[in-house]
Amino acid sequence: MVAEAIDFKINKVAESRVNQLDPENIVFGTLFTDHMLVADCVNGEWQTPEILPYGDIAYNPALASLHYGQSIFEGMKAFRNVDDEVVMFRPEENFKRFNISAERMCMAQVPEEIFMGGLQKLLELDNAWVPDGENNSLYLRPFMFASDVYLGVRPSFNYRFMIIMSPAGQYYANPPKVKIETQFIRAAEGGVGYAKCAGNYAASLYPAKLAQEQGYTQLLWTDAKTHTKFEESGTMNVFFVKDGKLITPKTSTTILKGITRDSLITIARDKGYEVTEQDVFVKDIIEGIKDGSVTEVFGAGTAVVVSPFSAIGYEGEDYVLPEINSDSVSSVLKKGLNDVRKGISADTHGWVYKV
Repeated sequence: MVAEAIDFKINKVAESRVNQLDPENIVFGTLFTDHMLVADCVNGEWQTPEILPYGDIAYNPALASLHYGQSIFEGMKAFRNVDDEVVMFRPEENFKRFNISAERMCMAQVPEEIFMGGLQKLLELDNAWVPDGENNSLYLRPFMFASDVYLGVRPSFNYRFMIIMSPAGQYYANPPKVKIETQFIRAAEGGVGYAKCAGNYAASLYPAKLAQEQGYTQLLWTDAKTHTKFEESGTMNVFFVKDGKLITPKTSTTILKGITRDSLITIARDKGYEVTEQDVFVKDIIEGIKDGSVTEVFGAGTAVVVSPFSAIGYEGEDYVLPEINSDSVSSVLKKGLNDVRKGISADTHGWVYKV
């Protein structure tokens, strides 16, 4: 991991706000650390990155990203392990995926020394903000947007890359109740579904709002053509346990290649579970819940980690899933993942980076 390849301009805060952090009462995405990183790409040339006190930014009303949607981001986490060290989990995979998103959105590629080095510098400065606790972490949000001041449909010539950080606790207080979406779509083949761009999330808000008004927490998205195959769920990839086997939809241009997803597949295989990446049909899962062959359905992602679903709504009926216990596949995989992150189990895959 490159951290020292370039110089960073650093302007430290006069006094830290870390006393505002209550590890026992963390609300996701509401409190931010003392510092943030800003790096500008001007006509293809990256300027010296700056680390500044966290605060507001001002822009011209004609900012291109506000009008034409060139905006991407990543979600990743830092943890405090059992030796009180601050670590990141698979940051190089987020770096790679960020630039895949940038390419699809016709944006500048961010150099490794800015992305990775920026994370390193920020965590060195704000390491006191990484909360202890089983379900606690520091959420890291690298993002980039078009910074041209121009009203015209074309890729921007200039970009701003930033990193902000926010303490995070458990995302869902209770297991989500999800609805299978068969009217609206999240992504279509050939589109930007595999990119982590802002527009994907904007498009999901209205159908998610309708589902929430019906008592559901999130949506289970299906394919755009037939609405017969599962894709992903809101902020998560999705897994199914059927006849004791772990099944997840295979990735495509319509499904985000989740890093948590990939990690869980590896951990599951290490633990001896049979894992299949395949087309997963709605009718097969509904029938499986009815006959008892489907025992678990859960989401997986950076923010939620592993989140078992309590029930699935489909065509006006709710199908309740069995309660989860410590022997459930989702529980075993979540513990396996957290144990690696926290340094309880050996990092046999080289996933953990110590800051």
